[in-house]
Amino acid sequence: MSASEYNMTEPDSIVVGGGIVGASIAFGLARSGERVVLLDEGDVAFRASRGNFALVWVQSKGLALPPYAAWTQQSAREWHDLARILSDETGVDVAHSQPGGFTLCLSQKEVDARLDKLTRFHNRPDAPHFPYEILDHDEVKKRLPDIGDEVVGAVYSPLDGHANPLLLMRALHSYLGVKGGEYRPGHAVDAIAVEGDGFRLKGAWGELRAAKLILAAGLGNARLAPMVGLEAPVKPSRGQLIVTEKTSPFLCNPLVTIRQTNEGGVLIGDSKEEAGFENITGTGVLSIMAERAFRMFPKLRHLNVVRTWSALRVMSADGFPIYDQTHSGPPAFVTSCHSGITLAGVHAMTLAPTLSRSARLPEILAPFTPKRFHVPAH
Repeated sequence: MSASEYNMTEPDSIVVGGGIVGASIAFGLARSGERVVLLDEGDVAFRASRGNFALVWVQSKGLALPPYAAWTQQSAREWHDLARILSDETGVDVAHSQPGGFTLCLSQKEVDARLDKLTRFHNRPDAPHFPYEILDHDEVKKRLPDIGDEVVGAVYSPLDGHANPLLLMRALHSYLGVKGGEYRPGHAVDAIAVEGDGFRLKGAWGELRAAKLILAAGLGNARLAPMVGLEAPVKPSRGQLIVTEKTSPFLCNPLVTIRQTNEGGVLIGDSKEEAGFENITGTGVLSIMAERAFRMFPKLRHLNVVRTWSALRVMSADGFPIYDQTHSGPPAFVTSCHSGITLAGVHAMTLAPTLSRSARLPEILAPFTPKRFHVPAH
């Protein structure tokens, strides 16, 4: 479909990438009053959102980089407003809750390692502190009665939560339509040119021009960013998931590796693999994940697996997000991260309104430019 077949021929902003990251930013721009077009390559893309574990996770984010911890904590707070607005404006309940999350440990060595990381983080003068508890087996058993005997202890933080990623995607796309924006699937971008005070994007679908551009195309940013003089040095990291049949509720709190959805199924996922763009599952990795989950919750052994899948995370060299912007000419931005659900709150409620208001990145994101990778070889 060509641009002329849509109502909006020249929007204020174009967001490239229709996954959770791009849709969250499009939400914030549209809520700020901008006319937004969201271009989405579609399900043929290596879409990280298709395998999202859907955690809004705080306790292990940014322990080596305090600004990321602060950004994550802010997002967890802003998720409440995001979920409320989506429900009010679209009628979609994205099943967001913040009951607190657990990291279960199967040995004292694991408990000690977690405690050491958290202690060193909170001892840093620049660290944004957050509440957490170190729990022994008996205390975990009181809160999670179905744990197995091999669970030695856990870390608990009341800031952790989760949501339904499919409902979130639906709600974000619906909200864009409510605000007069447009979601255009099947719109892969082949080329971007800077023209005067704006950008012209081209694909098999035709052309589209806008004064402002936000690249949120996941792994596709590595190809697109240089077209506007930016960088997105990201690579794929494969993660695999197991989905069980639906069962009666037994796990209201999310775990970093296990969570029960609002619909009753259990998700198990804990793998990180360097496999290039090979987006497949393997019984070796899946069996390791399953065995560890069984040790944590023995009742999982009796559930049927209904499906497995894998997806490719968007990973930088140090594992932290990349945010970059142009410093001359029309404003263009790049956003690359592997925590799209966790950061949806802050992308929608802080990042996008700032881009709309000042056409500059928030100051808190200064540490996340790709310039941090420009280290001379010795």
